[in-house]
Amino acid sequence: MNELAQQQCRPCHGGALPLDRQEVDRLLGELTDWKLNDSATRISRLFQWRDFYQTMAFVNAVAWVAHQEDHHPDLEIGYNRCLVQYTTHGVGGLSHNDFICAAKVDAMVAREGLAMRKP
Repeated sequence: MNELAQQQCRPCHGGALPLDRQEVDRLLGELTDWKLNDSATRISRLFQWRDFYQTMAFVNAVAWVAHQEDHHPDLEIGYNRCLVQYTTHGVGGLSHNDFICAAKVDAMVAREGLAMRKP
């Protein structure tokens, strides 16, 4: 488990700024298969599963992480896939919380030995 996954999200207070591009690139390097959008304001990863049941089990596990951290992703769900996207609306871009939650999702997938299908 990487160091990010062991951290806890902190509330973003008014006036907080998004991470700069250098810090975003550094933190992105600590994640598995997450992509940065063109405006560097969102990270995302596509997870693919064997069937609907596995997809929904994953979605529920991501929801549990979101609840525990009080930081919620945007999810796009289909029969055997889930696109997980993080951004921090309160800062208008990426915060440390986005990377913490992404790392927790990565760790959960690795820890549970979930059998993902390759995209």
